[in-house]
Amino acid sequence: MLQEESDLSLIIAQIVQKLKGSNLYSQLERQAWASLQRPEIKLESLKEDIKEFFKISGWEKKLQNAVYSELNVFPLPSHPAAPPEHLKEPLVYMRKAQGSWEKRILKSLNSMCTELSIPLARKRPVGEQKELLNKWNEMGTDEPDLSLFRPVYAPKDFLEVLINLRNPNYENGDSLSFRTHLGLIQVPLKVKDIPELKECFVELGLNIGQLGIDDSTQVPPELFENEHVRIGQKVLAEQDSAAAQQYIRQGSPTALRAELWALILNISSQPEDVLYYEQLKTNVIQHDLLVDSLIYKDVKLTASNDDYYFVFEDYLYQVLLCFSRDTSVLSHFAFNSASPPKSYIRGKLGLEEYAVFYPPNGVIPFHGFSMYVAPLCFLYHEPSKLYQIFREMYVRFFFRLHSISSHPSGIVSLCLLFETLLQTYLPQLFYHLREIGAQPLRISFKWMVRAFSGYLATDQLLLLWDRILGYNSLEILAVLAAAVFAFRAVNLMEVTSLAAAEAVLADLSTLKVMPLLQIFLFATVT
Repeated sequence: MLQEESDLSLIIAQIVQKLKGSNLYSQLERQAWASLQRPEIKLESLKEDIKEFFKISGWEKKLQNAVYSELNVFPLPSHPAAPPEHLKEPLVYMRKAQGSWEKRILKSLNSMCTELSIPLARKRPVGEQKELLNKWNEMGTDEPDLSLFRPVYAPKDFLEVLINLRNPNYENGDSLSFRTHLGLIQVPLKVKDIPELKECFVELGLNIGQLGIDDSTQVPPELFENEHVRIGQKVLAEQDSAAAQQYIRQGSPTALRAELWALILNISSQPEDVLYYEQLKTNVIQHDLLVDSLIYKDVKLTASNDDYYFVFEDYLYQVLLCFSRDTSVLSHFAFNSASPPKSYIRGKLGLEEYAVFYPPNGVIPFHGFSMYVAPLCFLYHEPSKLYQIFREMYVRFFFRLHSISSHPSGIVSLCLLFETLLQTYLPQLFYHLREIGAQPLRISFKWMVRAFSGYLATDQLLLLWDRILGYNSLEILAVLAAAVFAFRAVNLMEVTSLAAAEAVLADLSTLKVMPLLQIFLFATVT
């Protein structure tokens, strides 16, 4: 009991500290001072009167949403005596593996720098600045020569690192139960089984209405969709983040999705947010970074060739170039197992006072990175709002898909969950694929790293991301990956090679996400 109270007071202190530096705090302060002029505010009951004023004027709700947002992002408090790196990642071997992986990425980046004789950063000449400013909204028409640039790494390179991950404590005496795991991921992490997943994703049950199923043409819309839309409008009118998060677990109506996601992520486009975005844009105009070329290359290789997303090419450049300059992203490294890379002023290598984070946001883009932004372009057409939503989605969810950690939503746990589900509930399929050299994870890994972006049809992808936001978890990605294999099991049992298995699973664009998830979770024999 005392421990719980101590943890709670620690969480409160951390959240108060975080909010004190926010724009909301100064707004609340101004409102409190302004309220003193109101006749209903009495000196003898000052505290209660101001609290009542905040409640009536809607500021209390904004404060609640801000606190709720922090609770969703903030990791659970560790032991007071635990060092800061435990907040990033409690397992030492995971931290070491992440550190080694980062060194490989930096080596790749530096070698490209040396080979191409290109600096990491340079100030653009005035003429180049003007040219970029003039074509800011049509950067997709620009065709720079990127033939010499290559992605720093691709998902398959990252998978090889995860396959070689080992817990040194298990090398000589691993437990019998863990030896029976025949997948590629060989680390002992606790992942959920189907009964636990059913309990976690209870709102996806067969007897509960779902957008993605109950809004189909076979079902009269008045049975579910109309009522669901009405409730959604009520949730938006209340401006309650927690209610929106609960509501979206059953899917979001297309017309309400943009507002609901913004409410859950606690994003409201204030003038200062637009100004901040403009400042980032100015930084892009003034300075050219090596990672800009990596971003250009990635967009050209992925989104520009996608039937759904090629029209958003300009938006992707704007958002990703600004993202690379955003130092506020650095704060998420407090609870991310990764660490931002450092660069030193020439001739001052190793001297910390001459070190800067590179890129300024600490995130080096990899092959497919732009696909985290592309689906959001369907929802948000105002660049600064689109940018804020993406940044919040990244620091809440997407960073976990390309960093090595033991977190339940981390990519290592997702891979292990996927393999465990297949091995436990579809053993014949799992062993067959394993025997022919087509380990299922080699096929599904790229889906999970991209959160299925670029693989599912956009309407289905947004229904999936509804549930990621609703449950504040990425575990549903592993469940869906297993469900896809279950759906194509008959065809997969007939293949005799990895190439043939990949061919069976090459096109996911016709799949309906919600029926697959429901059948796998609630109609699988456990």
